Amino acid sequence: MARKVKHEASEGRFTPKNARNALGVAKVIAPAVIPVVAPYAVQAAGAVREAYDRYQARKLGVDVSRLAEFTGRGAKLHARISGLADGLVELSMSSKASAADKEFADRTKGTLEQLAASVRAAERMPAPRRKSAHRAVAGELDMLEGQLLHRLGV
Repeated sequence: MARKVKHEASEGRFTPKNARNALGVAKVIAPAVIPVVAPYAVQAAGAVREAYDRYQARKLGVDVSRLAEFTGRGAKLHARISGLADGLVELSMSSKASAADKEFADRTKGTLEQLAASVRAAERMPAPRRKSAHRAVAGELDMLEGQLLHRLGV
């Protein structure tokens, strides 16, 4: 009876003998299972990556095809700068654009180039300085986006 109690207590444990048995079973089953499962695993990994890329693109507000342009800690700011630049092009090409609107677009393009350079330079800064620079750039972008929306009549 003592042996039964001892045997029942050791059933739940992972012993070297159990490990050898599991390894032996895996050596027999793996060559048959891996070719069947591998394509599904690769397809699942691709689907997960595609979903993550769509999520990142939606978070940045850009198309998935342009996602590679915006990397690093300043990716969100670079995406905002790019979107604002696209809006300025639309403003200057608009038939309703006045001379003041076109002047605003030209002046703002220079500012956007400086802001993009600031974001790129901030990538190599220590965290507190980088965050401070990013806050300053974000504040400037907020102001410029507001002016652009006003000029577009939104």
